Amino acid sequence: MARQRNKNTKQQNDRPPDSSSKQQQYWLLKTEPGEWSWEDQMANGGKTKWDGVKNKQAQKHLKSMRLGDLCFFYHSGAKARRVVGVVRVVKECYDDGEDGGLAVDVAAVGEFRRPVDLAEMKGDERLKASGFALFRQPRLSVVPVPAEVWERVCELGGGYEGDGGAEKEEVGEGGKP
Repeated sequence: MARQRNKNTKQQNDRPPDSSSKQQQYWLLKTEPGEWSWEDQMANGGKTKWDGVKNKQAQKHLKSMRLGDLCFFYHSGAKARRVVGVVRVVKECYDDGEDGGLAVDVAAVGEFRRPVDLAEMKGDERLKASGFALFRQPRLSVVPVPAEVWERVCELGGGYEGDGGAEKEEVGEGGKP
């Protein structure tokens, strides 16, 4: 029974959120810091076209994004696998005009108070049990994030600038206050 339940949880978390719903949706957007970093995002006035997404599954996720959806800004690559900030979708999916690629426009919301790296997320019991697609599809550049995963990652990082929680308690090593 438990095995079947876990399988269903994983399948459920692979599906993009119901885009017809008015409920807040969450995503993770990956970028190589040498190609486009959080610093680049901020230097660009905080707003940019998120393009270069060629994978069909990732494009499906882009198509499911709606105005106002929040996304983790995730640095990928061997030395930088971590959530560093949050962006908001400010223009829904459109053809980027380059070889059938798709894009959304995003604007910076805030930098994480403390970046949360992949190893820390994988070591967190609550996140391990969530069936988070990032752990099973590590090469996918756009990943849906279940609300409980969003909340936990924000908790581990002490929140982010602009989340209304400047007074939040700092979270130390291993996610402990």
